[in-house]
Amino acid sequence: MDVVLIIISFLFMVLGIVGSFLPILPGPLTSWVGLLILNFTEMAQMSTTFLVTTFSVALAIWLLDYIIPAMGTKQFGGSKAGIIGTSLGLVIGLIAPIPGGIIIGPFFGALIGELIYKSEFKKALKAAVGSFLGFLASTFIKFIVAIIYLGFFIIKLV
Repeated sequence: MDVVLIIISFLFMVLGIVGSFLPILPGPLTSWVGLLILNFTEMAQMSTTFLVTTFSVALAIWLLDYIIPAMGTKQFGGSKAGIIGTSLGLVIGLIAPIPGGIIIGPFFGALIGELIYKSEFKKALKAAVGSFLGFLASTFIKFIVAIIYLGFFIIKLV
């Protein structure tokens, strides 16, 4: 039974890393579920403190995932239209069969959102850059946490 739980746990760890880039899956939270499942094996018992701490970090990152892109947009003079455009661009970038759509979608979504809200291209472009940088920062943080959780997974097994 432990082997099955370890395999399922590993799959959640991989899904967590993938979820760092896809908005459909909450990356660090998914990786944390992998750690939780691993805890149910006899090979890798974890303390309650460890599980609560890692869960708290994953939950905080999940919440920050909604705040960081908005902060990036606001820092560069963006509006709610830019934030909405970033989100829509991300979804369209995921669906559209365009290479790099997940990266260019949020940028162009923010740009279009800002152009609809503001008529000046220069201001809209600056806000779109801010939104894009916020998206990249958020994705990077989620990826790092998911990789750290994978490291915990490996350490607990060894």
